[in-house]
Amino acid sequence: MAAAASPSADESRGNSLAVALVCVAHFFSHFYLLLLAPLFPLLAEHLGVGYTEIGIGLTIFSLLSGFTQAPMGFLVDRYGAAGILILGLAIEGLAFALIGFVDTWFWFVLLLGIAGIANSVYHPADYSILNAIVKPSKMGRAFSYHTAAGYLGDAVGPVSVLLIAAVVGWKAALVVCGLAGVVVAAALLLRRSALSGIAATDGTQKRRTGDAGMALLFSAPILMGLLFFVGIAMISRGVTGFGVSALHVEYGMTTLFAGSLISAWLFASPIGVLCGGRIADSRSNHAGFAALCFVIIAVAIVAAALAAPSTLWVIVFFAIGGFFSGAVSPSRDMLIRSITPEGQTGKVFGFVATGFNIGGIIAPPLFGYLLDQGQANAVFFIAALASVLTIFTVISTQRLGALARSAAGRAAA
Repeated sequence: MAAAASPSADESRGNSLAVALVCVAHFFSHFYLLLLAPLFPLLAEHLGVGYTEIGIGLTIFSLLSGFTQAPMGFLVDRYGAAGILILGLAIEGLAFALIGFVDTWFWFVLLLGIAGIANSVYHPADYSILNAIVKPSKMGRAFSYHTAAGYLGDAVGPVSVLLIAAVVGWKAALVVCGLAGVVVAAALLLRRSALSGIAATDGTQKRRTGDAGMALLFSAPILMGLLFFVGIAMISRGVTGFGVSALHVEYGMTTLFAGSLISAWLFASPIGVLCGGRIADSRSNHAGFAALCFVIIAVAIVAAALAAPSTLWVIVFFAIGGFFSGAVSPSRDMLIRSITPEGQTGKVFGFVATGFNIGGIIAPPLFGYLLDQGQANAVFFIAALASVLTIFTVISTQRLGALARSAAGRAAA
């Protein structure tokens, strides 16, 4: 008869299940981000509006998601992450399902606003769960699985809605995709016990968490961490968001051909994420590795822009840049974790992740202006400059975090 599983083996299986559940939730957070993109022409015609109005709806989604991420982190730290994560996923899925029924722009925007608020739960809740249940020696890999699941959601969302729409129509496709999130939320609710390690702690911990409040978020190391995320968003928006247009304007490439070149970056990134997870677990100097990644990213972007007439070299350089943009992610998360006091994970990760939203607000008008001025290659050069400047935020985050921990230790002595 087989021997009974040891407590440590049972714990390991439970933690693996919890990580898998968190990754599935993060998959859907990204799945919904690009779900509407291929339906823009159909939505505009159905709602009787232009692309500008559709864009306003998406901007509201991003703004509300960004503004509510930090407050959601406070709720996660106070009441626990599991319930908030499940509720957020259910509400976001339901909101996208209901978009399939609306026929006015007002309701379209309202539902996107609700979905944006619901989308704000993932970073604070996910990182709180992972931080609570994963062994430190495997944390980098857990972060890499989490990020890779999000990248997979980016890729699957547009394809899924188009394939389903080809069979049942685009409105029904939205309903199906939206309800998929509700079903997954129900499944997470049934397995909530696997996430019990992140339940809210006793009243003393809650009061301590609340007392840290805004003073923690506006401390020097956390603000540097915020700028760290802004820089990453600027790089990503420049290459993957405006890279196709830049290559089209600068070199006359078709958008299809330019998109195939940029795809080298997109396909290399998740491979880099998984490799970066193991690297993050094998070293303690996360800032040093992150800084090296940003140097390579900057060089790769500039090299790709200058080598654009040569298709092969462009693909090679974009693939290198994409690989290291993925590889840096687990070290990024480990660095933020290292400056986060115990019991504050939700609010800190929720706050610094708003850097993605800030970068998303700054980048489009900047890069759009450069394209309008005929300075298309400057899109890549600015993205490379952002990569170089991000090195300073990485180093500052680590150093200021070390000083803060030292000061806290002296005060407690």
